[in-house]
Amino acid sequence: MALARWLCLILALLSGLAVSGFPRNPSRLLRAVDGIEVYSTKVNCKVTSRFAHNVVTTRAVNHANTAKEVSFDVELPKTAFITNFTLTIDGVTYPGNVKEKEVAKKQYEKAVSQGKTAGLVKASGRKLEKFTVSVNVAAGSKVTFELTYEELLKRHKGKYEMYLKVQPKQLVKHFEVIDIFEPQGISTLDAEASFITNDLLGSALTKSFSGKKGHVSFKPSLDQQRSCPTCTDSLLKGDFIITYDVNRESPANVQIVNGYFVHFFAPQGLPVVPKSVVFVIDVSGSMYGRKMEQTKDALLKILEDVKQDDYLNFILFSGDVTTWKDSLVPATPENIQEARKFVMDIHDRGMTNINDALLRGISMLNKAREEHTVPERSTSIIIMLTDGDANVGESRPEKIQENVRNAIGGKFPLYNLGFGNNLNYNFLENMALENHGLARRIYEDSDASLQLQGFYEEVANPLLTGVEAEYPQNAILDLTQNSYQHFYDGSEIVVAGRLADEDMNSFKAAVKGHGAINDLTFTEEVDMKEMEKALQEQDYIFGDYIERLWAYLTIEQLLEKREPEGEGREPNSGWGSWCLPWPVCFAQPSLSFVHISQLPQVEALGLGLSTSCLSRSPWNRRDPKMDGDPHFIIQIPEKDDAICFNIDEDPGTVLRLIQDPVTGLTVNGQIIGEKRGSSDSQNRRTYFGKLGIASAQMDFRIEVTPENIILWNGDSLSTFSWLDTVMVTQDGLSVMINRKKSMVVSFGDGVAFVVVLHQVWKKEPAHHDFLGFYVVDSRGMSAQTHGLLGQFFHPFDFQVSDVHPGSDPTKPDATMVVKNHQLTVTRGSQKDYRKDISVGRNVACWFVHNNGQGLIDGIHRDYIVPSLF
Repeated sequence: MALARWLCLILALLSGLAVSGFPRNPSRLLRAVDGIEVYSTKVNCKVTSRFAHNVVTTRAVNHANTAKEVSFDVELPKTAFITNFTLTIDGVTYPGNVKEKEVAKKQYEKAVSQGKTAGLVKASGRKLEKFTVSVNVAAGSKVTFELTYEELLKRHKGKYEMYLKVQPKQLVKHFEVIDIFEPQGISTLDAEASFITNDLLGSALTKSFSGKKGHVSFKPSLDQQRSCPTCTDSLLKGDFIITYDVNRESPANVQIVNGYFVHFFAPQGLPVVPKSVVFVIDVSGSMYGRKMEQTKDALLKILEDVKQDDYLNFILFSGDVTTWKDSLVPATPENIQEARKFVMDIHDRGMTNINDALLRGISMLNKAREEHTVPERSTSIIIMLTDGDANVGESRPEKIQENVRNAIGGKFPLYNLGFGNNLNYNFLENMALENHGLARRIYEDSDASLQLQGFYEEVANPLLTGVEAEYPQNAILDLTQNSYQHFYDGSEIVVAGRLADEDMNSFKAAVKGHGAINDLTFTEEVDMKEMEKALQEQDYIFGDYIERLWAYLTIEQLLEKREPEGEGREPNSGWGSWCLPWPVCFAQPSLSFVHISQLPQVEALGLGLSTSCLSRSPWNRRDPKMDGDPHFIIQIPEKDDAICFNIDEDPGTVLRLIQDPVTGLTVNGQIIGEKRGSSDSQNRRTYFGKLGIASAQMDFRIEVTPENIILWNGDSLSTFSWLDTVMVTQDGLSVMINRKKSMVVSFGDGVAFVVVLHQVWKKEPAHHDFLGFYVVDSRGMSAQTHGLLGQFFHPFDFQVSDVHPGSDPTKPDATMVVKNHQLTVTRGSQKDYRKDISVGRNVACWFVHNNGQGLIDGIHRDYIVPSLF
């Protein structure tokens, strides 16, 4: 495929990957400002073979005598790809593009330095992200906002679902139009709204389907929108849900367009494969109260649905681990009744020993299989529910992951349910993904019990195990995931790829799997000429939809494959860029920008993401960083090596990290100690607990602590919480906060820092929350920049020789010559938390002793300053 075709396909992935079934559609909300009339809000959606192409359009006019600000908000699914955004003012359209991070950031900084308005992204509910941009509209002018995004609808409990949160807040010509084209034919189509009576809904809603085509439109009149006969506010506030499914005369369906294919597989009517399931339940003290009662209610309901062919057991963990039975037992009526009594007697106690509990459950499943106490044609799953982090026994997340991965050995999936927000969800998700399962957050709400039951229903009925899709040898390129441990009733497996030969006459696909009774093979053969005729529905099909669907799946799965390497995928975690094996630009969780070219008032929008475009690393230079105890890492790309050193000073000491007399920029950091101070200076641990970033020229100061971020700009003061996801731009300064994870500070052309928030367990007896600081772009700093980190922005050389055993056999010593000093250094490693904030990645480096003496200019006490600013 020509490179030029892919350069036009610019995709932005909004936040994390779905593990809960269906992506969600947007809600629209245009905030009214005095003098501004929002006269139209429209969603136009075309769904072709489960792949949805959505266009959100809102129009407003400024009736005031002066310019007014209008804000455009769209709540998007966290799994969506933005493909286009435009603003049209008085008939002139200003297009936006998601660009490669480095290019977009330069354009963004140029825009905001000229005082032009930017936007923000923040979390919105359980499944949505809010896209926001503001623009100043001149008196009498009209503005049109148009946002296009795409998503793959996943089948969940036998249907595809589109969820729109309707909330215009004022009377508008508001309507949704959804056109669906499914080559297999549509079997059911429904729509409902929670915010309007059935009588009113009947006249505002139209829905129809016939054969391959379906249509839904929602067009409430202004009178239907009013909360009372004379009101000007709208009662439209709630959920608008569209559900549908397709005909399944055949268990599989293959479609081919423009050299790309997609293969849908969802057999029906198969007998359920018996399963052995172990429930590993957290009963620590933090589960006290409603969480425990909701968990017990859910387990009692689940026991009603367990089939007699299944085997089960319960493992409870707090500070220790207890089991209901010593081994798996069949789900006989007698055993189910006994299990109900066991569940009703569960109560909270003690700490959280995740490691031992999981290993006990895994051992139980392995033993049952080895001793043939469960049916040969059965499958195993383990489901863990926890509301906190491990704090007794083995508590290191990376070690627990390693233990669990080795114990499971790829034989069965692990499903992790995280109850609430006070836990390391990134750890739970990583561990589940690398064991062929998934993680799900259970929200602390009145429906938590239903959330737990709903998850179990998704995995309760495996129809096939060891599922593999096969295609003609040497005929397929760039295939997405084609093997799965399970196929569950009501779901669907989707595989896509590129044809090596677009001129083939036929295409054959086969799916093999182990059923409850025997092994099964499902074949599907496609006549290419007949396929072309069947897909001539140009009014419904949008261009190269299979190519885009393939790109969507490929990006999603590549992100998941990064998990075993320790690179977390929790929304807004992870830094830096990486590349695909083909020319695709996309955004991964971190930092990227949408640029609105030529627009006078709005020049750019920050998305809280990170793009990647054919570049393994845009920072091909020294990137000094400070993190941990507190340690400093200086990476030297030209030597493919790193140098590190520690600074040992008392808590309360403030250190000068960066000072540039030309740009007026300074960065200082204040040291904090452990909660319980140690008189042993050799063993005490210290961290950075406060950072001060200031620019005399721009007249701003930023104070960062683990609790909040305070921004002074001249005489104005703003305070932000780490619970926010927000972007602030003013006078060339850009500050982006990624909720409970990190903060990006950038200004001018070529200056960017990242502050990482490290949070410990709130009852952790010794350690405080602390901060890490990373320089990701220093090109805009002058040659006179200095400081503990700033001095390393300038080139320097070093040589290492005479590598020999040291006092620790695992850490050799060597002689380093640097800055005319000959030093004894030790080979070791330090943590770099940019890629995985919770666990970090070890970076091999040469450790310089004695507070970096000989490496840093002068001695470390030269860098002590009296205050943060």
